[in-house]
Amino acid sequence: METKAKTATLPPPIGVISAERSDAVELTNEEIMRYSRHLILPEVNLEGQKKLRAAKVLCIGAGGLGSPLALYLAAAGVGTLGIVDFDRVDVTNLQRQIAHGTKDVGRSKLASVTETIKDINPHVEVVGYDDRFTSDNAIEIARDYDMILDGTDNFATRYLTNDVSVLLGKPNVYGSIFRFEGQASVFWAEQGPCYRCLYPEPPPPGMVPSCAEGGVLGVLPGIIGCIQTNEAIKLILGIGNPLIGRLLLFNALKMQFRELRLQKDPDCPICGTNRTITELIDYEEFCGIRGAEATGDTMNDIPEITVLELKARMDAGEKLTVIDVREPYEFAIARIPGVKLIPLGQIGERSGELDPNTEIILQCRSGKRSADALQILQSKGFTDLKNLKGGILAWSEEVDPSVPQY
Repeated sequence: METKAKTATLPPPIGVISAERSDAVELTNEEIMRYSRHLILPEVNLEGQKKLRAAKVLCIGAGGLGSPLALYLAAAGVGTLGIVDFDRVDVTNLQRQIAHGTKDVGRSKLASVTETIKDINPHVEVVGYDDRFTSDNAIEIARDYDMILDGTDNFATRYLTNDVSVLLGKPNVYGSIFRFEGQASVFWAEQGPCYRCLYPEPPPPGMVPSCAEGGVLGVLPGIIGCIQTNEAIKLILGIGNPLIGRLLLFNALKMQFRELRLQKDPDCPICGTNRTITELIDYEEFCGIRGAEATGDTMNDIPEITVLELKARMDAGEKLTVIDVREPYEFAIARIPGVKLIPLGQIGERSGELDPNTEIILQCRSGKRSADALQILQSKGFTDLKNLKGGILAWSEEVDPSVPQY
């Protein structure tokens, strides 16, 4: 007897733009020519392009993820792009933040990305917010947009972006990157889980290094940012199967995609049945940033020495030990003459190599990891310790400009 193969039933497409809004849009002849490759796609066509033109999308950040988000949404013809970013372009950004060029170094990222967008598509309206995205302004900024795209690089703003999306009932198109790995999903509490359903609590402060500390493959935010953009366009058009209830994992070294199914947490504090979060909270405190300050666990309580003081004492021939706690591959890029390398992850087990009767100076790239190393040695009984303020970056700026910065 002949049998028919069963096919999986996909959920119906979800669109965020009503027919009433898109019907009110008229495209010019120039726009029809510009978007012609969209218009001949049956899944997009003229009606879909009008939806893109009517859409209002908010991007949090104009950096690694924010660059491809903004550029491809603009190229696709999204009518209004809101962009939140208060940072300035640094030369170290150029390896991955493709919205900015060498001429933009020192310039505000908002001004730079706006100019790039206008060059790509002058029909896009850019609404810039040259400010931090905080509990004080987030609701007001996000209220009139159809969705929020998460291009953030820290946990406090990531939780804030999620909570704003849930409270306003908007999709949160999520992406994150670290070294060679990335994640993407669509968190929409009205249709599935939110970010807190996946990550109820943030990691302890300092556990996950930033891009400046851990590094990131330059092309990775482009890959993840394009996936986010793809999901945003699908939501606008109401086509395909969005990443709602699914977490896409990407490993650039293995060139491997994996997918995890996500479930809505009934006990989620913001989207669960009996939610306890009904308004925006203090996200720095939630992520332990202010908690650390309250316990005195800050750089202000770490004994420090400046690079000029260290140079003077080294020149005077004083007996002291300088320990570089960076990784060997960082040590190969730039180093202070005469220092000893003991990576932070080995400082506890190798503390026996150090003389407790000699003053020890801890040094890293900027001063953060060396402060952590100092506290580890304090727990081992060492008392004559100092942290090099500003690390090797300060040494390059104030003592020896021939030492490369990275």
